[in-house]
Amino acid sequence: MGNKIFAPKGTRDILPSEVKAWEMVEGKIKEICSVFNYKQIRVPDFEHYALFDRGVGESTDIVSKEMYTLNHRGSDVFALKPEGTSSVIRAFIEHGMNSGITPTKLYYITSCFRSERPQKGRQRQFHQFGIEAIGSYSAGMDAEVIMLVDTLFSELKIKGLELRINSVGCPKCRSDYYERLKNFVEPFKNELCEDCQDRLNKNPMRILDCKNEHCKTLLKDAPLMVDYLCEDCSEHFESVKEYLKSAGIDFVVDPKIVRGLDYYTQTAFEFVSTDLGSQGTVCGGGRYNGLVKMIGGSDTPGVGFGLGLERLMLIMEEQGLLDDLEEDIMDIYLAPVGKDALKIAFKSFRELTKSGIKSGIDVMDRSLKAQMKYANKVNTKYTAILGEDELNKGVYTLRNMSTKEQEEIKIEDLTDYIKGSLGE
Repeated sequence: MGNKIFAPKGTRDILPSEVKAWEMVEGKIKEICSVFNYKQIRVPDFEHYALFDRGVGESTDIVSKEMYTLNHRGSDVFALKPEGTSSVIRAFIEHGMNSGITPTKLYYITSCFRSERPQKGRQRQFHQFGIEAIGSYSAGMDAEVIMLVDTLFSELKIKGLELRINSVGCPKCRSDYYERLKNFVEPFKNELCEDCQDRLNKNPMRILDCKNEHCKTLLKDAPLMVDYLCEDCSEHFESVKEYLKSAGIDFVVDPKIVRGLDYYTQTAFEFVSTDLGSQGTVCGGGRYNGLVKMIGGSDTPGVGFGLGLERLMLIMEEQGLLDDLEEDIMDIYLAPVGKDALKIAFKSFRELTKSGIKSGIDVMDRSLKAQMKYANKVNTKYTAILGEDELNKGVYTLRNMSTKEQEEIKIEDLTDYIKGSLGE
């Protein structure tokens, strides 16, 4: 017997006992997206490396440290997608989706991949739900995107989440801010970590997102973008806050939110849970007015978010929100005894399943006692017994597994009887 092969580090199997919870959450996502009139899009698991280098940004940890790259026959370089937005925008451009109804409102549920240290709620392969609203500069679009995810959290009954918002400005107001930030950092820039020194030249604002404790201390009094917004960005941010207040959505302004992707402009936001400790961001998003053009399309605004489903499921589990899910119940289990009975039972099994009745049948040639024990384990409503006596009489002995009552049903009448008893 060879050595066991295990799942790669940072990945996990979602077992049948867990899938019902995932289906419930994904079903709620689809329901809410439909209510808000967002259409589903499905994109590939890998893209050309240049898409993320250009879109996400070469200075980000995602591109510089965490992407899985694939070399194809020594020429093309691909990457497993580390996030969903860039792929959706690439599809938006490639398929001319800007020629339809504006704004274009899309959502996705997809696998993403990042080569980072696995920890609670963070894996190398993970699942992301996201939405992208493309084509509107309005602050109302920002508020709608936030409202959608807030509605999802409310529908799932998740508690202890705090919405934090900020504005990261636009190229116009950032140039002045970057100079102020660099001047502030100049006296101690050599004390910053290597990553921050690199970011200082490529995207200075991202040094505020550093997790290094020494950098945090050095930068605690750094100037903040929100204090240097141009008139347009300031008005946009004030409008977002007004719309959220009007919708009854609570929030706090957190000037330190810059998000870890280079494409953000103006609004940036996070929903944060204290239940996950230092990795408390459950959902993050914002506006990306320059991304479509950056990837090769026309100058088109957009706003969206990404939500890690593993983190969401973790919070729901810790809050006991997955405890009361209904168990899978089989409608009927066919218990034939012997090969002749199995042949007849297979015809019934075919009729039952074609009628949409959740059914099972014994194909293990087990004794009737063993079959009844199994029927209890799989939580079936009825068991239809077909032994020698039943075959001779042309009937099933139908047992109600809750009341233990039994009755004889003609073999040809079984499907209609079960349909009637289930109210179908």
